This record gives sequence, structure tokens and C-alpha cells, in this order.
Amino acid sequence: MDLRALKELVKKGENERLEFKLKANHPEKIIREVVAFANTQGGILLVGVGDDKSIPGLKFADDDEFILCRALEKYCFPAIEYTLERVYVENEREVLVFRIPRSQQRPHYVSLDPAQQEKKTYVRVNDRSIQASKEVRQILKWEDRVQDVKFKYGHKEEVLMKYLGDHPGITVQLFSQIAHIPMWMASKTLITLTLANVLRIRPDENADQFIMAA
Repeated sequence: MDLRALKELVKKGENERLEFKLKANHPEKIIREVVAFANTQGGILLVGVGDDKSIPGLKFADDDEFILCRALEKYCFPAIEYTLERVYVENEREVLVFRIPRSQQRPHYVSLDPAQQEKKTYVRVNDRSIQASKEVRQILKWEDRVQDVKFKYGHKEEVLMKYLGDHPGITVQLFSQIAHIPMWMASKTLITLTLANVLRIRPDENADQFIMAA
């Protein structure tokens, strides 16, 4: 990528597949974006570009590259594939261009302290990376590994289909309430129907929405 192509890319602004970071000061936050891209549809991370679409570049690109690559290696599991190139801006400043493909080993997660076994998974929604729910994690894990998922169409599925016929979406909690079933059963049912391509999930920080698949 040359400077002209970089400027054209930056003009588009941040979106589901493009993220800007001005500096590499907080690598533990930046790697969330990489994990989110790998868990969703892939994307490009530009380091040395501001949210206002300015392109100041990085003065010490060698140091920033080392810090970020080390953080990706140390805190992301399983290891994430990516390519990295630099674009010269001016005054010996450069932009780091990380290209992250959609992974076949999802879900990837961030673990800043492996001793505590705290794992956080992220997905990309519009121009933001959000923490994935239990349901999203299960769907990420199985959607590329299973085919022809079968399910029994019973009373709870009938209640669900009737509700979705009149409303744009439903949450796990609401499905549990209207079908009078435990939360775990509501969750399992919605995951199964999503893997069967009957439903589609829209991740949300507050509560995921399950909608009818197109």
C-alpha cells in the first residue's frame, strides 16, 4: 500500500472492517480490535491514524511494531494470523497496516493474565469492538464446524416463531419469559436455531438480538 491508497482508505472512515488508532500506547486495548476482526469478517487496523482521519504517522514505528506484535503473541489465543506492512507518511513517520482475515479457528480471545484464566472474546459491530456474550461465543465456535443442524419443532419453537412474526427480534431473557422456560434452555434453543440458519444473531453490549434469517 502506498500513501495515496492509504489516504483513500482513511477517507472511508471507521467501519465494521476498518479501525484507526493514533498511537500504540495501550496495546492491551488495541489487540481487542484485532481479535474482533478475526472473530467477525476480518478487517484492517491502521496505527498512526486519528479518529478525525488525520494521518500523523508514528515517529518510532519500530518500537510500536514490536510492542503490538509482542502483545498479539502474548495475549491472544489461539494465535491470530495477520499481515503487517508500513506506509511512509512524511518526516520519517510511518503508519502500521495490520490486515486480519476472518479466522477459521474462532473464537479467539484475549487473556491478559493467564494465571487468572480470565478470557474475553470480542466481535466487531459497525465501527466498534464489543465483548461477546456466551451465545455469541458458542455460535462462533460451531458455525463453521457443523452442518445440517436438526432440531425438534415443539411448543417453545412455536411460541418463538409467533413472536418473531410480529416483532423484529428477541433476546434470551424475553424468550425465556414468554415461553416459560429456564434461561439455559432459551439460550440453547436460540443457539441451535441460529446454527440451523433459521435465526441470525445481532451482537449487542446490552442484550443480543435474535432475528429471522433472511
